[in-house]
Amino acid sequence: MAPALPALVSPEALRAALDAPAGRPVVLDASTSLVTHGEGEPYTAGPLREQYLAAHVPGAAFVDVTGELSDPAGPYPFTLPSPGSLAAAFGALGVGDDTHVVVYDTVGSAWATRVWWLLRYLGHDRVSVLDGGLAGWQAAGFGTASGPADDEAARAVAASLTPRERPELLATLPQVERISSGAAPGLLVNALDPATFRGDQEVSTYARRGRIPGSVNLPLFTLLDPATGRFLPLDDLRERLESGGLLDAEGAVTYCGGGIAATLPAFAAYVVSGAEVAVYDGSLSEWTAAEGLPVAVG
Repeated sequence: MAPALPALVSPEALRAALDAPAGRPVVLDASTSLVTHGEGEPYTAGPLREQYLAAHVPGAAFVDVTGELSDPAGPYPFTLPSPGSLAAAFGALGVGDDTHVVVYDTVGSAWATRVWWLLRYLGHDRVSVLDGGLAGWQAAGFGTASGPADDEAARAVAASLTPRERPELLATLPQVERISSGAAPGLLVNALDPATFRGDQEVSTYARRGRIPGSVNLPLFTLLDPATGRFLPLDDLRERLESGGLLDAEGAVTYCGGGIAATLPAFAAYVVSGAEVAVYDGSLSEWTAAEGLPVAVG
């Protein structure tokens, strides 16, 4: 049997699991690029598959978060698909009800935590994030593979994942509006950088600059070690989350621009205390486009 893996898994623990004679986890590379454009124009995102082909954790398959794991007919980038469609996409990647998944990326771990959140929204708890991503794996002295062989081998065996939807992990626009107005208890946590939170960034990729009124700022990058890209030690991580109110608030909701960065503090809260934090999938893309909803600046 493979060793049990925690939600935040070290490169060493993953290496041991991959070396185990049975129960190997499915490893997914979720690396994605994000490019901003002109004022008020939406950003574009795409899979970093060529980067995966150049170097990846041996045995890992590549997953296109913007394609396979998003609703192509959704009104905003990265819109959450239906549970059935999402479960089928994971099944095609070899993820079944008894599969343990380890996901990583090469660009700050938020794409990996997005996949973590998607699986947990489906009711699948057997999922971990590789601490430090591919860079953390390499820094630990472990080698990489290249070429499409791993991807093809991993996708050759499809599985069946039963969706058991957890609606409490998904915050909706009406729910967020009630929290913002004070009509319902809760705390709205903005995971973006301070300039975007204040609305004074150089270029805005949303319909309007600013934040959801009543929210607080907890930038996702403050939860990571800037030198290594790994999550802060647990005591430091707990302190950061408590300073943002995320661990103590009833009905806490994280948001960002399009539901990606918001998953990282939600993941961190789960790692530290087992807290179940909802993510506002539409985030600022939906909120700022809705006429009549206020935004706060400054």
